[in-house]
Amino acid sequence: MLAPVQLLSASRQNLWRLTLIRILVLAAQAGSVGLAYNSGLLPLPWLELSVTLGVSLVLCLLTALRLRGPWPVTEQEYAVQLGCDLIIHSVLLYYSGGSTNPFVSYYLVPLTIAAATLPWLYTITLSGLALAGYTLLLMWSHPLQLPPGPRESLLIYGMWLSFALAAALITFFVAKMAEELRQQEQHRAERREEGLRDQQLLAVATQAAGAAHELGTPLATMSVLIKELRREHQEPMLQEDLAVLQEQVKLCKETLQQLVRAAEADRRQAVVEQSSVEWLETTLNRWHLMRPEASYRYQCLGRGAPPRLMPPADLTQALLNLLNNAADACPDKLDIRLDWDHQWLRLSIRDFGDGVPLAIAEQLGRPFFTTKGKGFGLGLFLSQASVTRAGGTVKLYNHEEGGTLTELKLPRAYGRA
Repeated sequence: MLAPVQLLSASRQNLWRLTLIRILVLAAQAGSVGLAYNSGLLPLPWLELSVTLGVSLVLCLLTALRLRGPWPVTEQEYAVQLGCDLIIHSVLLYYSGGSTNPFVSYYLVPLTIAAATLPWLYTITLSGLALAGYTLLLMWSHPLQLPPGPRESLLIYGMWLSFALAAALITFFVAKMAEELRQQEQHRAERREEGLRDQQLLAVATQAAGAAHELGTPLATMSVLIKELRREHQEPMLQEDLAVLQEQVKLCKETLQQLVRAAEADRRQAVVEQSSVEWLETTLNRWHLMRPEASYRYQCLGRGAPPRLMPPADLTQALLNLLNNAADACPDKLDIRLDWDHQWLRLSIRDFGDGVPLAIAEQLGRPFFTTKGKGFGLGLFLSQASVTRAGGTVKLYNHEEGGTLTELKLPRAYGRA
């Protein structure tokens, strides 16, 4: 089976985005300092500003190298990185006018990132750090000596540029970070649901193993009694009924033996590769022995060579359960179709029964829920679990012309190395 793509953690992805923000901000800061130096309008401590920008560049490079390593990114480390940004920004403001610098509003960008991605304790700590830096800049800073003429225009231009930069960074990057967090939360919810489903499957498997072990003795007894009845009673009608019973008991015994063989084959990973058409036709022949009263029409609609699969025993059992559900709804004239494309293998089973009532459609597939007067409500649940584990889906629809349409979809490359 194809290996799934491993997802990066939310903190690691956010740190990558934070590094990208640093690079963009560093480019804007370096461009602004270079423009001021070349124009000669602003007498600034160029050495101190250059050293601070160099420290910011080194931090970007070290963070990029760190992210290439295998170590996980913790929330504490992410908060420290944001704290470094606040400190570097405070130093830059100190050497360029302090609180009078229009770029003082950039304090809001790291705080907004922290509020969107970190727990409240880290956010409060960073807010305190930013507030402390802003307060110190009100009292101590290197004065920004602007010429009398362009002073007002430079301040207005700086305020506009600061607002545009902060708005762009918050709108794009923070929105991306929040979206990533929502996706991570959705993945965690799906894993929790899969864990609950696996627990239910384990409980069902435990009971099934015990039941299979206990059924061997009564089936053997029934087989012996049926043979004696066939010898003692020679009536043709009774002989026919007893022959059917004997065949059904034999089928039950073979099913139990197949469960043992399938478990052993699964343990040894001895699953045979075959074409999807062979797999479906073999399963249909086996199912028709179990349900001789059912009639069906089978169509293969796919073009070209059929996909080859390595279906485990539980996937075959899932298909048998779906066929049995359709036959329980209406055993006459089932319509079975097999189709495929470059990505998916699709199998549809349509019965001509009463369909699925909308009031209970959402509950189908839950364990121990059934719409039949008999059964345990486990067939569709186990089928969905097996198909989902194979990377596919099982969906039931009410057909517009009556009856129920069951659609099983599997990845074309399922089971292939």
